[in-house]
Amino acid sequence: MNSMPRYAYFLLIIFTSLSASRCKSLSSSNPVVEISTKYGIIGVEIYIDKAPVTANNFLEYIKRNMYDRACFYRVVKPDNQPDNEIKIEVIQAGLGFVDSLPGLAPIEHESTLKTGIKHKNGTISMARLEPGTASSEFFICIDDQPELDYGGKRNPDGQGFAAFGKVIQGMGVVRRIQRLPDTNQMLNSPVIISAIKIIR
Repeated sequence: MNSMPRYAYFLLIIFTSLSASRCKSLSSSNPVVEISTKYGIIGVEIYIDKAPVTANNFLEYIKRNMYDRACFYRVVKPDNQPDNEIKIEVIQAGLGFVDSLPGLAPIEHESTLKTGIKHKNGTISMARLEPGTASSEFFICIDDQPELDYGGKRNPDGQGFAAFGKVIQGMGVVRRIQRLPDTNQMLNSPVIISAIKIIR
């Protein structure tokens, strides 16, 4: 046996255990996506562990470079939704209304009842018409929006929307986009997404 003191062995064992634990944690962490605009970067953690169908759909659009012509085109704020009794605040992005752009098939609706992901400040979620029609369009919440959760009243069917992640960087960018001039919720000048990539 060498001359290393006994306490040094214990320290080595503890350090090795902590390092292994940390590596395991990093390897199982959720993906992080960067959405780049001229106003700055929005970093989003994607909850692939809680909403696998919705999260994987979003990541697939990125991996196939299908968001290359995407933009933020809709802003919903207190003063531009006169016909809605239930007010919300979000910005919406995606491929918009360009019929020539390809999209993946619509996905199963993962409600907040199923995933447990609530529409809190910075939550990213899927836009839809009927349940099971979500595909490429997504939105980001400004402040907490419980009426978008399962049982909420913003959508008459009560199924809410499929949340699948949260902004971890750049809420200032989100709020700046929301304040841009619009006509009936549609931005007068859509904000182009110059890049959207998985960074982790």
